[in-house]
Amino acid sequence: MSLTVADLTRGVMTEFQEKLRQQHEESMHRELEALLATAGQAEAQISRKDFDGFKKIFHRFLQVKGPAVEWAKINRPPEDSIQPYEKIKTKGLPENIAASLNKLAVVKLNGGLGTSMGCKGPKSLISVRNENTFLDLTVQQIEHLNKTFNADVPLVLMNSFNTDEDTKKILQKYKHHRVKIHTFNQSRYPRINKESLLPIAKNMGMNGENGEAWYPPGHGDVYASFANCGLLDRLLAEGKEYIFVSNIDNLGATVDLFILQHLMSQPADRRCEFIMEVTDKTRADVKGGTLIQYEDHLRLLEIAQVPKAHVDEFKSVTKFKIFNTNNLWISLPAIKRLQDENAMELEIIVNPKTLDGGLNVIQLETAVGAAIKSFNNALGVNVPRSRFLPVKTSSDLLLVMSNLYSLDAGSLTMSKRGSSP
Repeated sequence: MSLTVADLTRGVMTEFQEKLRQQHEESMHRELEALLATAGQAEAQISRKDFDGFKKIFHRFLQVKGPAVEWAKINRPPEDSIQPYEKIKTKGLPENIAASLNKLAVVKLNGGLGTSMGCKGPKSLISVRNENTFLDLTVQQIEHLNKTFNADVPLVLMNSFNTDEDTKKILQKYKHHRVKIHTFNQSRYPRINKESLLPIAKNMGMNGENGEAWYPPGHGDVYASFANCGLLDRLLAEGKEYIFVSNIDNLGATVDLFILQHLMSQPADRRCEFIMEVTDKTRADVKGGTLIQYEDHLRLLEIAQVPKAHVDEFKSVTKFKIFNTNNLWISLPAIKRLQDENAMELEIIVNPKTLDGGLNVIQLETAVGAAIKSFNNALGVNVPRSRFLPVKTSSDLLLVMSNLYSLDAGSLTMSKRGSSP
C-alpha cells in the first residue's frame, strides 16, 4: 500500500502536535513548581494537591480535539431512566424515616460571590427574606428537619477562596442551633494565558494583580476536594451513605423525604448511586444542561459541549424537554470508590475570560452533574418546578421577597393566594 503525500503530511503534523503538547505540559509543570516554591510549607502542601488535579485537567485539555460529543450518537434517555416525581411519591414514607435521614448529609455549593447582584462578599450572606440570608434559611431548614424527626443531618459547605473567610466568621452565630456544620474549600487553580498556555500568576499570593491569577474550577471539583480534605472519609465513618448536593442560591432545593426514601429502599445489588433532579424546560431555561443517553450511559449535556451547528436544536423545548436543576443525590461509598480508582473523567468546560487589563485567559472547569455517567444505576427524577427557585439576579431576589412566597421553617413556597409570577 503506497503512502500519499497527505498521509505523510498528516504523520508529520501528528508528531509535531504531540511534541508541542509535551512541550506545553513540561513548561506548565515547571511553572507550577516555581509557583509552589513561593509558598509557605502548609500552603504548599494544600496547593500541591490542587495542582495535581489541575495537571490532570490540563493534560486532558491538551489531548482533546474537537467537540466533546458526537451529535449523531446522542439519543433520548430510555423511558425508565427518568422517573416522574409523582411515581416516587406514591410509595409513601416509612415510620422510621429518621433512620434514612441519619444516613444523609446536605452539601451546599457556596463558592460564589454576590457580584452579579451588585454585592460584595459571599452570595450566601445576602439577605433574602425578613433579614434572613441564604445561609440562615439553609440552617433553619436542616435544623427543622433534625428537630422534627429527631435526626442528625449535618450541613457541609463547599467554600472557595473567595468565600471561605467571610463564611467562617458568620458560622459562629449557629453554634447553638441543632445542626452540625462542616466546611471545606474547593481547589484554587491558576488562570492560563490563552496565547502561551502558561499560568499568569507571579507567585502563590492573592494580593493585588496576582489575585486575578486564580479561580475556583467549577462545582465539578466537589469530588476531589471533598476527598482531599478528609471529610469524605469522616462522613463515611459516621455512617453517612448519601449526600444531597445543591446550589446555595436555589431556594427550592430542600431535603425531599420521598427521593431519599426511594434511594434507601433500593435492593443492595441495584443501589442507585446518583439521582439528578430535572424539571420541564421552558423558554427561560434554554441554556440549562440536559440528560441524554450516550454510549449506553446517562450523560449530562451542557451547552458549552454542543457543536455550534446544533446549538439551536439543543435550545429547542421540543427535542430536549428537561434540564438539570443541579439538585443531586450521590452515594458516598461510590464517590470514595471512583476517587480511589481515579475513574471520574468529567468533561472539561473551557471558560474564556478577558481580565481588566485586556489579557485573554482561559479557565478549565468541570460540572458536578457531569459525573452522572460514572455512577451505577443513575437516575433522573422529573421534579416539580418549585424545587428550582434560583436567585441569580436582583429581579429574582425581589420576586422571592414579595408576597408571592410564604416562608415556613426556612423553606419558601408559593403563597396560596392564587397569584402567580
